[in-house]
Order: sequence, then structure tokens, then C-alpha cells
Amino acid sequence: MSIFDRFKLTGKRLFITGGSRGLGREMALAIADAGADVVLVGRDVPSLEKTAGDIRALGRQAWFLQADVGKTDECERACQEALEKHGPIDILINNVGGRRENIPTESMPLEKWRELMDLNLTSCVLCTKLIGAAMIERGQGGRIINIASINSLVAGRGIAGRHYETAKGAMLQFTRSVAADWAVHKITVNAILPGGFMTEPNQRWSKIHPEVIERFKANIPLGKFGEPEDLGPLAVYLASDASRYMTGAALVIDGGYTLW
Repeated sequence: MSIFDRFKLTGKRLFITGGSRGLGREMALAIADAGADVVLVGRDVPSLEKTAGDIRALGRQAWFLQADVGKTDECERACQEALEKHGPIDILINNVGGRRENIPTESMPLEKWRELMDLNLTSCVLCTKLIGAAMIERGQGGRIINIASINSLVAGRGIAGRHYETAKGAMLQFTRSVAADWAVHKITVNAILPGGFMTEPNQRWSKIHPEVIERFKANIPLGKFGEPEDLGPLAVYLASDASRYMTGAALVIDGGYTLW
């Protein structure tokens, strides 16, 4: 067997939240390119349609479900619909999330805190619970990849409010704990911790708070932000048989930012 065969995902099926744009889109395309069919979940129908079309152009099947997984009822509906109509699911990527707000902790309304925690953490927990339960019942193992952040480890500089750090830190420990629980089921659970990537949210931040983005870039040893497609190969690795002995890991991809 060629070493490259270990990375093939032929016959597998991916469920990915926030899969139509940015990092999610690139991971979805990479995993499809490796052979998997894909179920995309997101809020924006035009971008879902475009990404699904691009996946089909690779010769894979693609479906999309419109849902805001930051809302628990919509998250549960999307998972159940995917399992009923497009299952079985072999690979789960909990990608959706974002800082969105720049509210100081002392001024953060409780309802806004809960809303952002649901977006960044509860969506991951719910999808893992529902999709993971189906993996356990099926008895053929599975791959779960949680997209955390370097803010799981370090605080963002020059940004107020710490809902994002709190949620992503909790996601990392959730990853490790579930990895320990589900190893017996041959389900691996790993986290990717991206640093600075110029996705749409960061492009927006660069316009509103350019000093934050400039300071961030100045502290990257490799001297530049990552490209969204840089996450694709890492996602393929974690989704494939190549990573079968890795679980509970936190893989940082940040151009060296957290080395300082």
C-alpha cells in the first residue's frame, strides 16, 4: 500500500458546520478532493449552493442544510436531518464560530454572553452528542475534528471581552475528555487551533480595528497570515486513516504566533 492511500477518504461522508465559506469551505473541498461526500451546514444559501457545486465538480456528492447552529433548536434539526437523509456520517467537523463582538467583560450583557457561548461551544457539544451517538451505535468508528483557536491557549491582544477565549478553551478540554471516553469506540476526537487567517470576519476586523490586525501580523514569526486552503491538508490528515493513532490532540497552525 502506498503511503498516500492512508489519506484517501473514498466512501466516507463528512458533516461540517459553517462549511460554505472561509476555513470551513476549504476543509470541505479538501476532504471531498480526498474522496468523501459532504453535508454542508450554514446560514447563507448562495454560498452553500456554490460550495456544494464546487464539491460536485470534484466528482463527489454534496448536500446542504440551511441552519444557524448557534441556535440550539436549529442545530439539533440539522443534525437529525443529516442523519436521517444523508447518513451515515463518518467525519464530523465542528467549524462554526467567531468572536463577532468586541464588548468588554465588565459590560457584557448576560444574554449576549449566552448567545456567543451557544455559537462557539454549545453547537460543538450538540453536534458531537448527536452525530457522535450515531457513530457509536453504528460501531464502525469515526473522526471528529473541532476547530478551536490559538485563543484556546492565549488571550487575543487588544480585543475586549473574553467570551471567545472562554468558549474555545472549553472546546479544547471537551475535545480531550470526549477523546478519552470514545477511544473504546474507535472514534478519534482532535482539535485544530488556527491562528491568523484572513477570512471574511478577520477582513471585517481589519477595517474596523486595523491596529489589532497589524499588531497580530507583526507577531507572526513567518511574517504573514495563513491562507484558508492551508487548513485543508491538516483536516484531511485528521479525517483519514493516516491519523488513526492520534486522539485528544491539539494541533496549532499559526505561523509561529504562539511561540513568543
